[in-house]
Amino acid sequence: MLKTFVFLGAPGAGKGTMAELLCAKHGQVHISTGDLLRAEKASGSPLGRQASEYMVKGSLVPDELVVTLLANKLASPEVKARGFVLDGFPRTLHQAQLLQQELDQAGLTVDAAVLFEVPRELLLRRLTARRLCKDCGAIHNLLFSPPKIENVCNRCGGALYQRADDTLETAVSRLRVYEQETAPVVTWYDQSGQLRRVTGAEEKHANFAVLCRELGLE
Repeated sequence: MLKTFVFLGAPGAGKGTMAELLCAKHGQVHISTGDLLRAEKASGSPLGRQASEYMVKGSLVPDELVVTLLANKLASPEVKARGFVLDGFPRTLHQAQLLQQELDQAGLTVDAAVLFEVPRELLLRRLTARRLCKDCGAIHNLLFSPPKIENVCNRCGGALYQRADDTLETAVSRLRVYEQETAPVVTWYDQSGQLRRVTGAEEKHANFAVLCRELGLE
């Protein structure tokens, strides 16, 4: 049966991980707007060139451009056949309204908007736990895949460092922006009867089991 879902949640809530697990098990297409933008930029298409102008300056790509890319993906044969999991979009009420317009035109409906709920303290721990290798670029996570030797890369033995956007100050700012922008989106889906609340605070396989039960996909 065709199933379509929107995954919501703060940075560090595990949306991407849960989307990957769900799509691998049940066959939906995993749609990430970040991946769409990077792929379109790499293709050199007119839309990609437009998006690149914003991305190279570090500016937000306009909602209308992102939704145009989404509309193209939603109209694809694979999405029509398999359904989708939309990961981390919409983030604002305006984006949610634009998305709904495109879904209506594509003849698609959202079976559920899933909000992954994680305590703020755990989100901050997750967001500040990433470490990168200066030599080979390998990613380590102090919570989930820590280095065997402190501050030393497991792969090549290079020195590990924390990126500027992984610091506590940046993490707090990211969560503040999320809370301000996404609260109306949660309310919007809640009022439509589509919202489902699922824990994202446990180990990933435990979280996934809860998700599948909530969505009736066991």
